[in-house]
Formats: sequence, C-alpha cells, structure tokens
Amino acid sequence: MRLGAVIITMGNRPEDLRALIDSVAKQDGDPIDVVVVGNGAPVGDVPDGVRTIELPENLGIPGGRNVGIEAFGPSGGDVDVLLFLDDDGLLPGTDTAELVREAFAADPVLGIVSFRIADPDTGLTQRRHVPRLRASDPLRSSRVTTFLGGANAVRTKVLAEVGALPGDFFYAHEETDLAWRALDAGWMIDYRADMVLFHPTMPPSRHAVYHRMVARNRVWLARRNLPAPVVPVYLGVWILLTLARRPTVPALKAWFGGFREGWSTPCGPRRPMKWRTVWRLTRLGRPPVI
Repeated sequence: MRLGAVIITMGNRPEDLRALIDSVAKQDGDPIDVVVVGNGAPVGDVPDGVRTIELPENLGIPGGRNVGIEAFGPSGGDVDVLLFLDDDGLLPGTDTAELVREAFAADPVLGIVSFRIADPDTGLTQRRHVPRLRASDPLRSSRVTTFLGGANAVRTKVLAEVGALPGDFFYAHEETDLAWRALDAGWMIDYRADMVLFHPTMPPSRHAVYHRMVARNRVWLARRNLPAPVVPVYLGVWILLTLARRPTVPALKAWFGGFREGWSTPCGPRRPMKWRTVWRLTRLGRPPVI
C-alpha cells in the first residue's frame, strides 16, 4: 500500500518542519513520498527528495492541502493513502505508517483514520482532540464521525469519490464537511489511539479569525450537508452552546458576525446527506444536531 504525506507550512517553523519530515522518513516499511506546500510563504530548506510547492498567496488550510493532494495526481490517485500532518507535529514512533497500512488493508470500508494528538512534554491528549462526544478516555480507539485535520490518513479513493476539502472554508470545520460526505458515501472513520502525533498544546482561539470562521463555516457546513429539517436544530444547539461557554464580548460579536456571514454568502454545492446517514451518525454516538 503506497503512502504519501502532505504538509502545509507558513514558513515560520523551519526546525519543527525539519523534525516532522525526519520523523516521516524514519517510518518502517516503504518510503513515504512527502510534499510540502508553502501556503503563501517560502518553504525553506528541506531534505533531498522532498517535493515542495510554493503558493503566491495563502489559500487557507483546506486550500493548501488540496494543492498537496493534486501533487499526487488527480485526487491523490498516485498513492493509496495520504497522511495530512501539521508542520509543528512529530511522529514519535516508527511504526505509525505500518499501522496505517495494516488498518486500511484489513478494512475495505475504512476511509479515514484520525490519529491521537498528544503533548510532547506531558503525553496528555486534550479532550477536544478526541473526535467523539465520549472523550474522557483518549486511549480508547473507536469508530467516529469526524477527524483531526493535521493528524490523519485518508484513503485517496474517498477523495476521488466525494471530492476534496472545501477550499472556501479557509479554516475550521473543513474536516467535518469531508467526513460527512465520506460517511454518506458509505465509508467509515476510525479514531486510533495507537497512532500518535506529538503536537504542542495550544488553544484554537490563538488564530485571529477563529470566532468568525468557526461560526461562518458552521452555517456553511449545515447548509451544504444536512437535510433541511435538521439545519435549524443543529445551528440552534450551537448558538446555545456558544452562549453557555460565556465568550468575551468581542469574541461573541465576531461569532455572530460570522454566523450572519454564513447565511448571506454562498456555501458551495448543497448535497444533503441521506436520512440513513443521519441514523448512522446517531448510532455512532454523534447525531448531526450536536
């Protein structure tokens, strides 16, 4: 099973990027072809054999990853599975690639694998990095309904069948959009606690655009993927959850500004999931209203 890896970078973490690439090179089994995409920034020095693409502008996380996908042929078809790794991450074990190969070879309906993200100093996994509602035990692997954007592996047949990441999202919820489309097409998603990516613990709100894009993309996600009766329930629940978290006034203003933007701007093609997919999500423990 042929593996490739896509890494996007803003060129501001050269030492972390080099360490990540080295950890990919140390994986057991056949070598992994690596593509590094400079997202509106120069990539910098990388080891020999690593392909680089430097974009003239920042296309956002999904846009940059989509460019990396196409570097492996249409929908990444030159390889069987693509790893997507954050440029400040690190694969601490050398067996991760072999675990990936074994997982996809053993399960023909497995479309996406989400790795466990752990802090390199403490080894702890944040609750938000476990892509399920019952997240108290991050060491338990399970079927899930979404995945972590910078620590995952995707079968390229999924991308060929349902399309790539939604580039217009720029940042936030692009993984869930792809996950829902994959599940609607019959693929499954696994969270694997034994496939670990080290990543320093950071709050997602460190990004200046966090509150606006989280809200805007939440609306786009619902408009694109959910059956019409489910859309107001899903978004209503998220309004209540946002208020319950008691954000600051500036954050709340940005959030509601993004929420309005999500309704007033094009969301891309609408392909509502089947009702049987709604039931499948519910059986997996996360109905699409939460």
